[in-house]
Amino acid sequence: MTTSLKGRIENLEQEVQRLQGEADEASNRYVRLAADFENYKKRARQEQADTIQFANAELLTRLLPVLDNFHRLLETAPAGVDESWLKGARLTLQQLEDVLAALGVKEIDAVGQPFDPSMHEAIGHEDSDEHPENTVVAELRKGYRLNDRVVRPALVRVARPVGG
Repeated sequence: MTTSLKGRIENLEQEVQRLQGEADEASNRYVRLAADFENYKKRARQEQADTIQFANAELLTRLLPVLDNFHRLLETAPAGVDESWLKGARLTLQQLEDVLAALGVKEIDAVGQPFDPSMHEAIGHEDSDEHPENTVVAELRKGYRLNDRVVRPALVRVARPVGG
């Protein structure tokens, strides 16, 4: 073999190695970009879900006083109110509660439960021999969760030992 042919073969082998290196580098860049894009799509989906959940929580906080007033209305209905009107109001309230439940809204259990500052807001204590200390003994306003997030804590009174 001639020297020029050997030199040409070496040049071609070097060129093949250089091109193989560039191809490997391009392949690695593609894999990284594909992974970055998948991560971006996951983040975007999560951000969208968080935005929707935040919007639902905001709407719920605005609806809860209406729900409270509806409950008060039915609890304080005067004697002699037309029974069919009262039944219609109860059915309407039930329909509203069913819609909220379908959206993931749940009442927070309070009375008889241990006081939990993440779900209950204590606005006072009551002396009690009947309940263990730090047990919720009265609920003054219902609390609600949207899925696992507390949107409004329950306003409660908490037991304390008599003379404590």
